[in-house]
Amino acid sequence: MAGGYGMAKVAFIGLGVMGYPMAGHLKVKGGHEVSVYNRTFAKAEKWAAEFGGTAFRTPAEAVKDVDLVFTCVGNDDDLRSVTIATDGVLDGMKPGAILVDHTTASAEVARELDIAARNKGFGFIDAPVSGGQAGAENGVLTIMCGGDAASFEKAKPVMEAYARMVGLMGSTGAGQLAKMVNQICVAGVVQGLAEAIHFGTKAGLDMEAVIEVISKGAAGSWQMDNRHKTMIAGKYDFGFAVDWMRKDLDIVLSEARRNGAKLPVTALIDQFYGDVQEMGGNRWDTSALLARLEKK
Repeated sequence: MAGGYGMAKVAFIGLGVMGYPMAGHLKVKGGHEVSVYNRTFAKAEKWAAEFGGTAFRTPAEAVKDVDLVFTCVGNDDDLRSVTIATDGVLDGMKPGAILVDHTTASAEVARELDIAARNKGFGFIDAPVSGGQAGAENGVLTIMCGGDAASFEKAKPVMEAYARMVGLMGSTGAGQLAKMVNQICVAGVVQGLAEAIHFGTKAGLDMEAVIEVISKGAAGSWQMDNRHKTMIAGKYDFGFAVDWMRKDLDIVLSEARRNGAKLPVTALIDQFYGDVQEMGGNRWDTSALLARLEKK
């Protein structure tokens, strides 16, 4: 197994807006030998032509003889379809290889995959990411991991090709649970920022000037720094989509029902995102909560 950015043989399964650049960083920045699979084969061929890797038609073929397998797909069912289904990665991995899943999924499916992987002699790490499309493209994602320490230590140096922070949160499923914590925080902050901009505008304030000042104090946040200008301009095509956030919040609220956590604000904001979807904002970014407040 490679350490640091030494050469490893890796496979990346799922070349969406996140996976495509992440796999690219493994090749270019990490210097690894990369094979890829995507449900639409043409996308895998495009990636291989651009970065010099190899495209395969099934997950099982893509992962033969590799040290590390990375998956980054849509949801629990998509994840099962490329892992435990026929011709999935668990059909093709070699003993001792490690499966690292970057999908934002449930803690339940993480534990399910861990058992399936261990039964076949593989390691497994659930490793959802934060930082959105820009973070993936710039190689500065935050990765929250769950799993055993030995597998984590082998995978971490390779993940650092596209991350600025990689942490082990606990046993299997802890990475997904930490991502749920992340999304609870994001939802609350974005709603607060939306209400602040809405209120300030109604009050006749120059919100650019206001935020220039308050962003340097206790009200400051990543969302404020990176989204206030586009929100004020009424532009909402700058990152993580409302549809994806609702998927994530559904996972959060389902887990809360299981563990007894009380999430009244998160549940309300999830409904607000539903309103944005009804406005046609499915693919708008999460800051579109402001558009809901400004709707006539």
